[in-house]
Amino acid sequence: MTFGEQPAYLRVASDLRQKIVNGSLPPHTRLPSQARIREEYGVSDTVALEARKVLMAEGLVEGRSGSGTYVRERPVPRRIARSGYRPPSGANPFRQEQAEEGIRGTWESSSEQEGASPEIAARLGIPLGDRVMRTRYVFRDAGEAMMLSSSWEPLEVTGRTPVMLPEEGPLGGCGVVERMAAIDVVVDNVAEEVGARPGLAEELLALGGVPGHVVMVVERTYYASGRAVETADLVVPADRYRIAYHLPVK
Repeated sequence: MTFGEQPAYLRVASDLRQKIVNGSLPPHTRLPSQARIREEYGVSDTVALEARKVLMAEGLVEGRSGSGTYVRERPVPRRIARSGYRPPSGANPFRQEQAEEGIRGTWESSSEQEGASPEIAARLGIPLGDRVMRTRYVFRDAGEAMMLSSSWEPLEVTGRTPVMLPEEGPLGGCGVVERMAAIDVVVDNVAEEVGARPGLAEELLALGGVPGHVVMVVERTYYASGRAVETADLVVPADRYRIAYHLPVK
């Protein structure tokens, strides 16, 4: 087989990937052995091994101890709705969607004070080390972790107020816009940036992913008259979910 200028292992991986995508190698099917790949494609053991590594890094196959390498089941991506502000019902986008689709969605959270890191200080426009309230979330779909989130709010804004803890008190869980309005801070703008990167070990452990899996990261910041009052990172496994935006037409 002639492979041209592209590295042989990528061509082999591409052909095997196509077979997985078109169903020639369905989920739970054992991937051809290294010897079989070597013979079928006319490549060396090293090339065959590297091709298998590519597919494993892409999350298309998984190794089973003492058994071989198998095609992983490919989940049908579900939608996670995003919008600038909370919908009229009073729930945030995630909770609204869960209610509408009858999904058994749950979440847990924990909050603690800490000093702002250089990155968070820059995003909030506050001095390095200023106190912030950090809240960590795990969102679940029918018990399975599907999204992680960490938010930071400057205590200069929320400290010593009824909304200092995002998930506790009279407005616990109501969302940034309504909580800030309760202390006369009017949120008038929100910015989100979406990127992708390999998931961190602790993220993939919580989300049930495989090392090397890609996650989508939404970096969100709420503003009131140009001042940042909350910033957050939302982490979603890219192979299981898609982020859908609903933007008003002005």
